[in-house]
Amino acid sequence: MIEPLLLSVTSVITKFGTQQLTSATGFFFERENRLYLITARHVVLDEGTQHRPNILIINLHINEENITITTDYSIPLYRENRPLWMEAYDSGGLVDVCAIELDRKALGDKVFLEAFHEDQLVTATDDVEVGTSAVIAGFPLGFYDTLHKLPVARNALIASSFGIRFQGLGYFLTDAQMHRGSSGAPVVIRVDSEWHLIGIHTSRMDMVTRDKQEDDRLNLNCAWYADVILELTKKR
Repeated sequence: MIEPLLLSVTSVITKFGTQQLTSATGFFFERENRLYLITARHVVLDEGTQHRPNILIINLHINEENITITTDYSIPLYRENRPLWMEAYDSGGLVDVCAIELDRKALGDKVFLEAFHEDQLVTATDDVEVGTSAVIAGFPLGFYDTLHKLPVARNALIASSFGIRFQGLGYFLTDAQMHRGSSGAPVVIRVDSEWHLIGIHTSRMDMVTRDKQEDDRLNLNCAWYADVILELTKKR
């Protein structure tokens, strides 16, 4: 039996035409019978680095009897030059999380996956103590179980006061050793023997004043509060 958390997470490859650009992580969220891919917004568009893919490639399992069999699925990011992803703003500005609705018919009836639901969301008003253990599942540096096409998980701790927007922005901090390729990974905690979604990992945090020869990285990371997904996936 495969841990459901691992089947809710997929690798994300960004491309411009046939040119591969970067790798990242995404996960599935279901709401009112609609299925979404959730990932970091900078995965689909990062104006600061001129990262402008027009296609995402995710990997899907298609044989429950043999999980080594998968298929790649292509997601266009634009239609008639209009972006197909949903993004959100809050009082701190643009949220670094986006949602893309997936066409279930196009996925095919052989695809099997797990998806988070509304009742698994931990909101910013919930009581979560600093130091609480969490798990971040993803594809660090593009690393994963290449035979079964499954992600790996890293241990993390909640490193800032949960419910308080760190430095006024819509995220909290985690303490974990993270790498490129993990952007868009779900941050989860165990509640009554079930994984609950607490946030979306998007980036590492570092200090500009850090002496790179004398000081190690902080190993602190930004995780946007999971309830932003409700805004991203509401009917429009």
